Order: sequence, then C-alpha cells, then structure tokens
Amino acid sequence: MAQNVMAAAAVGNTRWKRLIPVAIIVYIISFMDRTNIGFALNGLHQDLGIDAAQQGLAAGIFFIGYLVLQIPGGHLAEHWSAKKFVGIMVLIWGVLAVLSGFIQDFTQLLVVRFFLGVAEAGIWPAILVLISHWFPAAERARAYAFWMMNIAIASIITAPLSGWILSFSDWRWLFIIEGIFPFIIAAPLWWALIADHPREAKWCSVQEREYIEKGLAADAAAHPQQEKLGLRHVMSNSVVWRLTLVYFLIQIGFYGINIWLPHVIKTITSGSSIEVGLITAIPYVLAMFGLWYNAKAADRTGRYSTHVLLSMAVGAVALVISVATGDSAPILAVTLISIAVAGALAYDGPFWASASRAMPVAVAGAAMGLINAVGNLGGFVGPYVGGFLQDVTHGSFLATSIFLAACLLAAGLVMLTLRRGGDRPLAGSRSREGQPEKAKAESRRRNTL
Repeated sequence: MAQNVMAAAAVGNTRWKRLIPVAIIVYIISFMDRTNIGFALNGLHQDLGIDAAQQGLAAGIFFIGYLVLQIPGGHLAEHWSAKKFVGIMVLIWGVLAVLSGFIQDFTQLLVVRFFLGVAEAGIWPAILVLISHWFPAAERARAYAFWMMNIAIASIITAPLSGWILSFSDWRWLFIIEGIFPFIIAAPLWWALIADHPREAKWCSVQEREYIEKGLAADAAAHPQQEKLGLRHVMSNSVVWRLTLVYFLIQIGFYGINIWLPHVIKTITSGSSIEVGLITAIPYVLAMFGLWYNAKAADRTGRYSTHVLLSMAVGAVALVISVATGDSAPILAVTLISIAVAGALAYDGPFWASASRAMPVAVAGAAMGLINAVGNLGGFVGPYVGGFLQDVTHGSFLATSIFLAACLLAAGLVMLTLRRGGDRPLAGSRSREGQPEKAKAESRRRNTL
C-alpha cells in the first residue's frame, strides 16, 4: 500500500481535490432533501394529524420509489454517462423537493416522497461507478469513504440548518428552502466540473491520467473474460445477493437511527429546535472520523469484511446503551449515540471496496444498482418499524433501539461470509505457502460469477 500511496503522490492527486468534493456536495444536498423530514415530523403531526407509524411511513416510502432507477442508473452510468444521468436527475429531484412544501394531506405527502425517491434513485450507483473510473482498486476504499463522508457532512449541515429554519418558520418553508439548493448549488457545480473519465478532464494531468489508467488496466487484467458477462450474471450471483442482504440490514439500522434521531435528542434534552439541531449534528462529526480511519485501516489490511463487522458491532452496542441510559445520564447518552451513529456509518468505505472487488467490472454498475435498490428498502423498514414499536410501547425508544442494533450486528456477521472474494490479498501475503495458487483459483471463481 505504501508504494501505491507514493506512486499516486508522485503524479498528483487532483482527482481527490476536485472530483470527490463536487460529488460530496451533490450528495449532501440529495441526502438533505430526503432526511429533513425528520425535523418536519412534529409539524406534520400537528397539521396533518398523522401518528408515529404514519410519520415513519412518510419518511420510509422514499425508499420504495428509490427502487425504480437503481439498476438502470448504474447501467447508464457505466455504459452511457454518469455525468449526464446525475446532472438530469439533480434538476428533477429539486422540483419534487420544493413541491414537498406545498402538500395538503397525508396522501399527497406519500406521493411526493415516493417520486422524490424515484428521482434520487440512480444517483448513488452512478457516482459509485464514476469513482470506479477514477480510482484503482488499491485506493478505492478511501475514495468511497471520502465521498461517503457526504452523509455525515449532510447531517451536520442539515440538523442545525433545519433547526434554524424551523425557529422562524414551519415545515413547509423547511422543504421549500432546502429544495432550492439543487438548482443554485448542486447542478451548476456538477455540470461545470465533473468528467466521466480522466481522458475527458482538462484539469487532469497526463501523468495522473496515465497512473489511473495503468491501475485500472491492472485491475481489469485480474478479471479476464468479463466482457462476456451480463445482467443475468448479476441476478444469479449469490455474492451480489449476500451484499444486498448486508446493505439492507445496515440501512434498517442507519435510517432507523437517522430519521428518529432528532426525536430522541429532543426527548433526552428537552431543548429548543435550534438546540436539538446543534446536538443532532454532533454524532455526524464523530462519524466523519470513523468513516475515514476505518477505510484507511481497511485499505492497509485488505480485510474489508472484518472492518464492516467491527463498525457494526460498535454501533449496535453503543445504540442500546445510549437509549437505556438516556433518562438518567443525558450527556452519556448523547456521547454513546454519537458513537452509535459513527459505527453505523463507518462501514461504507470497506463495504463498497469489498463489493467492487467481489464483482467483475463489466457488471459492477448494474450490481451496485441492485445492491443499493433492494438494500435501501431497509430505509423504509427502519423508520416504519421504529415508529410502530414506539406506538405499541407508548413512546419508548428502547424496543426500537434493540431492533435496529440487532439488524446492524446481523449485517456484520453476514459480511464475514464475503471474506474470500471481497477482501484484498496484500502483496506481502504472496510469499506464504500456496498463496499464488489460491489467488489464481479465486480469480477463476470470480470470473465465472
């Protein structure tokens, strides 16, 4: 790994400074427009008369719509243009985000949230594909983790911003104001600065382009015959479906925490909207560090599956303890729930690096779309079941926290079954007895998927 870092440094790192930050900004705004409903729940309850289960349904139905363009989005990004696809969808989701502020009843809320999910559906796999065109495999966990800091950054921004907007207005203006950001920030940056491949970017030096293309060519050489593979191989691939199960369980846990976090913080602290917003941002500051250091460690060891398990275990344990101690020790509870959020997010870099290794490159876009499509149904299950459990336990979040923690831990355990194909053997390990033969056998196994 040290040699890879030195080689990259020698030719420049413009892609880290230009491509990734723009992708982060775009997804920050996307994430903001899907999760700000967590701050609108109290107003929706008062104005539309919906209970906790209905609030969870309104938050979660986004992920039903999210199914629609996942696989097509990944496929179009790989075989057409990630830049064009994402650029178009940014404008469509902006329109729907603004429309959320004009709904008049629960049915209209569900409809707009559903189509907001459709509009944002292909953006995640498209950007994953874009990153895979710019970063060789040895750098990919860090590249994915760097980009996926968007979730933590978005939450850090969304929480205090949403609390501040609600301090002088209502949930309608919350949706409208934050819905304008795609038009004035995300779309202009994306269309002006993003390129699908290094050869299309004027800002990428010849040396850096050659370094990237050489690394990608070496990765492709490890997957001969991949041009013969198609969508059928994605749908029948047990590795893809195990990755999908892992992602589904993680999204249950993460979005169950994320959507209900402002409510939990409000219950613990009894603070104002601004105070709740500021405190809700704290867990995501810690999550940024967790994302980066877990990915950096995973790139160093190559044991991506183990690093996913570790982050899930930390998140699960901290979540249950935080809720159990909330009434008696609010400061400790906020500290522990911050650790829980960090654990629930720190899996990202190692998970997607493992996924990109376990699948031939030719079908990676469609496979990532499938994983994200079906896996993100967990974003529906987590908030909805969380609301249902609170209704039946008279407002207690303890049963919800146990359910979400169990899903996180189960995800980590299933991830361990992917060690053989998803972990990256280090160069030094080739000196071990029998290692070259094992590596060749594993390469042949992946190429038949």
